[in-house]
Amino acid sequence: MSETIAFPSFEVVHPRAAGIDVGDRSHYVAVPPSTPTGLPVVRQFDTFTQDLYAVADWLQEHRVSTVALESTGIYWIPLFEVLEARGLTVCLVDTRRLKSVPGRKTDVKDCQWLQQLHTFGLLQSAFRPEEQLARLRTYLRQRAMLISYASHHIQHMQKALQQMNVKLSTVLSDITGITGMTIIQAILNGERNPVTLARLRDPRCKNSEETIAKSLEGHWRDDHLFELRQAVDLYQFYKQKLLECDQQIQTMLESLPDKDRHHALAKKRTKQNRHTPPFDARTLLFQKTGVDLTTIDGIDTNTALKVISEIGTDIRRWPTAKHFASWLCLCPGNKTSGGRVLSSKTRHSKNRAAAALRIAAQTLERSRSAMGAYFRRLKARLGAPSAITATAHKLARLIYTLLLHGHPYIDIGQEAFEQQYRQRTLESLTRRAQQFGYTLTPITSS
Repeated sequence: MSETIAFPSFEVVHPRAAGIDVGDRSHYVAVPPSTPTGLPVVRQFDTFTQDLYAVADWLQEHRVSTVALESTGIYWIPLFEVLEARGLTVCLVDTRRLKSVPGRKTDVKDCQWLQQLHTFGLLQSAFRPEEQLARLRTYLRQRAMLISYASHHIQHMQKALQQMNVKLSTVLSDITGITGMTIIQAILNGERNPVTLARLRDPRCKNSEETIAKSLEGHWRDDHLFELRQAVDLYQFYKQKLLECDQQIQTMLESLPDKDRHHALAKKRTKQNRHTPPFDARTLLFQKTGVDLTTIDGIDTNTALKVISEIGTDIRRWPTAKHFASWLCLCPGNKTSGGRVLSSKTRHSKNRAAAALRIAAQTLERSRSAMGAYFRRLKARLGAPSAITATAHKLARLIYTLLLHGHPYIDIGQEAFEQQYRQRTLESLTRRAQQFGYTLTPITSS
């Protein structure tokens, strides 16, 4: 006689939940069934704007209050904005969390499965900042793309010069600086005399006029000059678009609400690179967050701007610093089975804030700060990749603490860090020696 197994019943969390399978050409929408034992009702919609409004109308007709979407490419963004404007609570779900579910390979079954999971509260919404910060994030991502495209044309300029055996990139650290662009413009205007071109050197340039003149003796072929001219025009075009993008970023930053500040912004001499925005982004970020993130070693204005645009100004979205570091995928993995660790490898992620913190960690290689000493010690023991991840994790925890409490960051310095490390090591060795019945005795010099 077979025994009946009683399965636990799930509690309904969202009784008026819907699920949408997002696509490029069509969206499949599942709403709650009309009868308790029936399957969710499914309807297909096109992806034109009027069809998105029809989706919102149909959901409101069925008294849907919350919707689960798959974050498929960028196709979910217009639908997300329309549904959010209608007052619906939208749960954006990472597709990787649903990829391992077997037996549901059609669009109809996918949207039904989303609806059922969301009804029982089994889906976790992905992070998306509020509207103003989402726009700021769009502008900063556009800015990064413009910088990337402009760098390609700098390489094209170098290629054209090298083909003419003009070694300008050998004597100048940056051919897009004052000296380099002045000489290149003179070349495009018809000047070929190396001595005359070398006189255009900026007084701050390290190499002499004689050295620069030797590098400007080349073969002036028309096809290579044409290639150089087009590369310069495209570089100048992207540079102009970058200035327009910076104006939009400044406007969006100024529109954000100010935070209460517990301390004043300290004066700091920061080294500006060519990618730093032309406006005072450091002061604006201090006004909007209440803290100066650039006081953390390795965090410059560009990094702080990228991180804030990705995470927002309200750090309380993450309960603890551990949750924040885990969201950034900067923590060790925890794949365990049978009490045995299968893998502790850090999860792969395309999180832009995490990428910015990893780059910031690499800049601490020669820093005389406590963070620099921490990075070098880890690099010597674990290697560069693990040291970069661990240092980025520490930077993330510092950012979380500063944004949460509003306290300024104070660097204790490299010497104090090394002293603390020696003290911790000595205490650990003393405890180990006592466990084996020994006593540590310092060596006195004779």
